[in-house]
Amino acid sequence: MGEARRRQIQGLAPRQPKTGKAAGNAVDTSPKLASWLPLSRNQADQFVTITTKGAWIGIAALVIFWLTVRFIGPAAGWWTLADG
Repeated sequence: MGEARRRQIQGLAPRQPKTGKAAGNAVDTSPKLASWLPLSRNQADQFVTITTKGAWIGIAALVIFWLTVRFIGPAAGWWTLADG
């Protein structure tokens, strides 16, 4: 038995269509950065957030790489340092 028929038999109202982000038709109502630029304020904030996280991930990867080259590799005998 389908959902619509079950609701009708039980005397319930028909189901309302989903709205908002779950339905995939969310409309960004934030103001535009400039009238000629197709970017809204929310999109600009999301860009800054994503690029900031990416920068921190890059910094962490660089530190891990440096630690591996400088300390872990020589300690494990993988290579020797030219300056040491």
